[in-house]
Amino acid sequence: MNYILILVGFIAGIINTIAGGGSLLTLPMLIFLGLPPSIANGTNRVAILIQNFFSTAGFKSKGVNTFPFSIWVGVSALFGAVVGAYLGAIYFKDDIFNKILAVVMVLVVFYMLFKSKTKVTIDYERIEGKYFWLLIIAFFFIGIYGGFIQAGTGIFIILALNSIGKISLVKSNAIKAVVVIFYTLSALVIYAYNDKINYTMGLTLAIGNSAGAWFASRYSVGKGDNLVRWFLIVMLIIMSVKLWFPEMFKFAF
Repeated sequence: MNYILILVGFIAGIINTIAGGGSLLTLPMLIFLGLPPSIANGTNRVAILIQNFFSTAGFKSKGVNTFPFSIWVGVSALFGAVVGAYLGAIYFKDDIFNKILAVVMVLVVFYMLFKSKTKVTIDYERIEGKYFWLLIIAFFFIGIYGGFIQAGTGIFIILALNSIGKISLVKSNAIKAVVVIFYTLSALVIYAYNDKINYTMGLTLAIGNSAGAWFASRYSVGKGDNLVRWFLIVMLIIMSVKLWFPEMFKFAF
């Protein structure tokens, strides 16, 4: 069991660091290994938290600096995550919510495909004035979603930073790692208080997640935005199918 968790965690760590959605692998695996969905959701956060410390270190080792901006949006997401984690600790997924989210993700895929065919040059980052506050508000709501359901949060973080702040996809990933640390800390407190964490499985999973995150953070810096964009598109398609047809993934492992 430990080897399976570490292997799945490694793959998920790569996916989470370059794009997002690695929890589509880890959550079903944890449930397959016997955890109730709500406890699997909380246990997954242990690996996510540790993973993003390694992601942040990996990006920093390659010269990608995100401070202090990442702190501000991270704090905003933290407050949103308190609300989301409270909901997630009591309820899990709602079918109507999932289908609405699936439609949103399909629309985002078309946006990303259209954008990839259009030459876009980002000459400056829009992280001051009204754009700063737009991002603060956006990250509060992203935090709510992230606190409730981890899967796919990274995708929304990257899209917000890139579309509103005009921040490169690679740097957006580095900011994402810091933001996830903030809101995952708050979410973990809620899950721990409600006895929704299996720490042994969470720490085992974290070994794989962290290794994948360290590798992917350093690798993606050299490959640039094109790699991140196509990773995003692929993960958005997979997530939209999973959300609309959850029964297809029920026996994935």
